[in-house]
Amino acid sequence: MRTRPTLTWTSPDAPLPRTSSLDELAGVVARGRVAVLSGAGLSTESGIPDYRGETGSLRRHTPMTYDEFVTSADGRQRYWARSHLGWRTIARADPNDGHRAVAALCDGGYFGGVITQNVDGLHQAAGTADAVELHGSLDRVICLDCRSTSPRAELDRRLRVANPDFEGAATRINPDGDVELPEDVVRRFTPVPCAECAGVLKPDVVFFGENVPRPRVEQCYRLVDEAAALLVLGSSLTVMSGLRFVRHAAAAGKPVVIVNHGETRGDRYASVRVDLPLGRALAELAGRLGCGLSEGRGRTA
Repeated sequence: MRTRPTLTWTSPDAPLPRTSSLDELAGVVARGRVAVLSGAGLSTESGIPDYRGETGSLRRHTPMTYDEFVTSADGRQRYWARSHLGWRTIARADPNDGHRAVAALCDGGYFGGVITQNVDGLHQAAGTADAVELHGSLDRVICLDCRSTSPRAELDRRLRVANPDFEGAATRINPDGDVELPEDVVRRFTPVPCAECAGVLKPDVVFFGENVPRPRVEQCYRLVDEAAALLVLGSSLTVMSGLRFVRHAAAAGKPVVIVNHGETRGDRYASVRVDLPLGRALAELAGRLGCGLSEGRGRTA
């Protein structure tokens, strides 16, 4: 059963206390075996806005839903026209200090597994090669008919050939790689079918209203089960796909620490709530634990 996308959330309770000190966080991480759950707030310092923060894209943009994509040719044309431009911005983005600190803490043996709700590939670019991409990745494309997958760069080349005169400014980039474009520009765009079977192509990401594949969910539960604590980085936890792991950790008696700007839907499950910029906080945490950040890790497009 697919659920309706949860676009907003308002806490019915008074805000819980938050801190700007890293002392308790450092104490939890120093003991090791910490599972990490990251969200869009970790990538804002790389130039990719989040959905629900103070400048989040949901204030002006409704993301593509699964039902609209599979049932509407006009919806697919609009998505691919806007994403064709937006993906280039995502692909050029480099990891920030937060991503590099996560990689350093993994290398140092403090983090036992990383689950990311992001689809931008920045954890991998920073060196966390085995991060579980809960919602998939914009770097891949899947055919809804024959289920074959292919690199997004290959699709980009095909779209450039099919749309040699397509131009547009990639403004207001969103976490899903979408941008704002006038409707008349969208209507001039020509999507391309699957090169194998001429079927419908979709980015290999989980749209709002679509289920995360069950094996991937079970893999994430195993990472939480094997961990001694769960650290949430830059996620409002508005959607259940991420919140369920927080609830699972808390139900098992594991410490939950949240580092995020503002309230989250998981605050009541957390023993520590830190309100600091992610890059600064994680870089300082890595430094305290003797894990240096690698400046050489990044990507080019």
